[in-house]
Amino acid sequence: MSDDFELDTKDLERRMDGAMTSLRTEFASLRTGRASASMLEPVMVDAYGAMTPINQVGTVNVPEPRMVTINVWDKGLVNKVEKAIRESGLGINPQMNGTIIMLPIPELNEERRKELTKVAAQYAENARVAIRNVRRDGMDQIKKAKADGMSEDDQKFWETEVQDMTNLHIKSVDEALEAKQAEIMQV
Repeated sequence: MSDDFELDTKDLERRMDGAMTSLRTEFASLRTGRASASMLEPVMVDAYGAMTPINQVGTVNVPEPRMVTINVWDKGLVNKVEKAIRESGLGINPQMNGTIIMLPIPELNEERRKELTKVAAQYAENARVAIRNVRRDGMDQIKKAKADGMSEDDQKFWETEVQDMTNLHIKSVDEALEAKQAEIMQV
């Protein structure tokens, strides 16, 4: 009965990859002193009675390294977009020019850079926790199969598989964090 146990490693890997994707998205929203359209992804605008991402109410462009522009399609939403940006906590002061909102990206000071590296570390820790939770789910499946009569050799094999997959993903998180912190601290 237990000889046909097959752990769904593809599912575990997909879930661990999902934690990595989520981490990359969170890292992209962290401001590094350079303009990036992705920094506006978490900002939602109250448009037409629903919370809507900025990129669905206007065109987001990065015309120069320290400037992001948003060309709002509906003139009636310009003030709502500006308000959403002001309240987003990005620390950017929007400037209006008709239906175009310009966001000059200020230089980051040393204190703000250190704060951002701590935020990045917290995002990375959340990703590590998510990966470990997937590992725990896999180990629980193996323990259940062991209780159903799986051999000890098979149990060791599957535990090693899950642990290797976990170690690989945790290493990726650490590398991504190092790269992001270096990018933030770069003057």
